[in-house]
Amino acid sequence: MPRWWSEGADWLAALPTAVEEQCSRWGLTIAGPVAHGSNAVVLPVERDGVGMALRMSPPGDEVDEQARALRWWDGRGTVRLYDADAARGAMLLELLGESLSARPIGEAAEVLGGLMRRLGIEGPEAALSTQEIVIGRVAELEGQLAGQHGAVEPRYLVAALDVAGTLAASTATAAVNGDLHSAQVLRGQREQWLVVDPVLYRGDIEFDLGRVLWTRLDELADDAEIHRCFQTVVRAAALDEQRARDWVVFRTVSYWLWGLSVGLTEDPVRCRRLLDAFLD
Repeated sequence: MPRWWSEGADWLAALPTAVEEQCSRWGLTIAGPVAHGSNAVVLPVERDGVGMALRMSPPGDEVDEQARALRWWDGRGTVRLYDADAARGAMLLELLGESLSARPIGEAAEVLGGLMRRLGIEGPEAALSTQEIVIGRVAELEGQLAGQHGAVEPRYLVAALDVAGTLAASTATAAVNGDLHSAQVLRGQREQWLVVDPVLYRGDIEFDLGRVLWTRLDELADDAEIHRCFQTVVRAAALDEQRARDWVVFRTVSYWLWGLSVGLTEDPVRCRRLLDAFLD
């Protein structure tokens, strides 16, 4: 992730020692090679003959927040959390298998839609709501539109602002995973597919449908395939189609702006293509 390009060198240099110390604290033996995502490394480990996964990431609030999210869902569609040490950036998790990213996009869309619905139990009142997220972004979108900076064309900003009022007025209170995509879903044993690294919000479960699409957009040949993938998720999650479309538009514009602000070059192109499929 961009935030680690300059900040992560010291943590990375100390990581081998940190892993050894955490294994000693929790009585773990490393049982395989290290893997990594965008924010963490994961090692298969064993304790008393039981396979688990040790996840190490830079210490901070995110570790605490992920642990709270996993405890809230308590294994319902999510990886089980056995222990957490936020001060050291460590979590001890259920051992899972292959990533959903390795499966065809049509299959993945079906799985992700099912997980949206499975995770959509009543959310905790203290969680940040999807409605609050919209309200917090509107001022920035309006500022971009008024400034006419050219980073994102006005028609895309207007489209996002046009749906913002409806999304902000939602009365939905479901638990929402605000970081749902194929790479964050791994094969399990007690359930076929399980979510890792969730971000717990409360509100509309349609919130992150845009991410489901833009993370695998290069596998979709044309607008017709984009819409088929969208419809697969809508059906599998039993979503309101119009609300799902509105969230795709709003979240994609919001992510596009964020991506430009941190210097991303490929995802902004995907965002434009995805929006064009829904706005043209």
